[in-house]
Amino acid sequence: MKKRVGFLLSPGFQILDLVAVTVFELANAESAEPAYEIVMLSEHGGPVASSAGVKIETKPFRQARFDTLMVTGSLAIQPSSPAQLAFLRKAAAVSRRVASICTGAHALAEAGLLDGRRVTTHWCYARELQRLFPKARVEEDRIFIQDGPVWTSAGMTACIDMSLALVEADLGLEASRSIAKTMVVYHRRSGGQSQFSALLELEPKSDRIQNALAYAKSNLRKNLGVDELADAANLSRRQFSRSFRAETGQSPARAVETLRVESARAMIESSSHPIEIVARENGFADPERMRRAFIRAFGQPPQAIKRAARKDATA
Repeated sequence: MKKRVGFLLSPGFQILDLVAVTVFELANAESAEPAYEIVMLSEHGGPVASSAGVKIETKPFRQARFDTLMVTGSLAIQPSSPAQLAFLRKAAAVSRRVASICTGAHALAEAGLLDGRRVTTHWCYARELQRLFPKARVEEDRIFIQDGPVWTSAGMTACIDMSLALVEADLGLEASRSIAKTMVVYHRRSGGQSQFSALLELEPKSDRIQNALAYAKSNLRKNLGVDELADAANLSRRQFSRSFRAETGQSPARAVETLRVESARAMIESSSHPIEIVARENGFADPERMRRAFIRAFGQPPQAIKRAARKDATA
């Protein structure tokens, strides 16, 4: 029997959130019989315009019974109408699970559905969500979180990660892996969303600085001093330091630390290696230096991230 998945749209919704539909579409293609029925919903029905101006045809949300209800977000958050809040509360009571994409978490929070729950949203809006709804337990450095029947995801493409997890819960690991392969995305991204925003800031403009960063990523166990990186870029030490800062906005040492903590976090979350081995494999002189780097980057030590990863794996 097909599971009904409703996508709740409001005027000005972010159209990238609808890439989640592709995950369920491919899940239908993977199954002998279609597993999901997709329904686009809005308060009044009819065409609803995204923030980009693209319109999606919707049905009015008269019926609240869905297997899964997914609330899309927007770049300009607007208060939910009384009718929408009533619909969300009713849907949460009768549906198997409800989920928010990006800033859609604000609508769930307005409806009181996030009180006492661990949740996430786009990193730009996480602290505002916590300020407005102090009963929610906001974790801003997460790709997605499941807390009972309520799922929340970070911004933009994080809806893919969450949707893959939803399908995996329904159809199994192999189905979600196959869908991820077809979509040419990671089956499970390691680490939180801060690492992706931080690494984007390292994007250099010249091939020489790109070569230096590629060399660093492949040789994190080495000392990776300025002279070695300058050689990889085929530049003098002085030229390299000046060009690197101009193109990335960071010193070579800070950029190398960013690469190391990203790699170390992925290793912590995907393996059972002791912290000491993780530190050594990623070029930290000792675990204490790695701890200080983690606090600078993520606001928490490696041990806390390891505990959270174990908790998620157990869940």
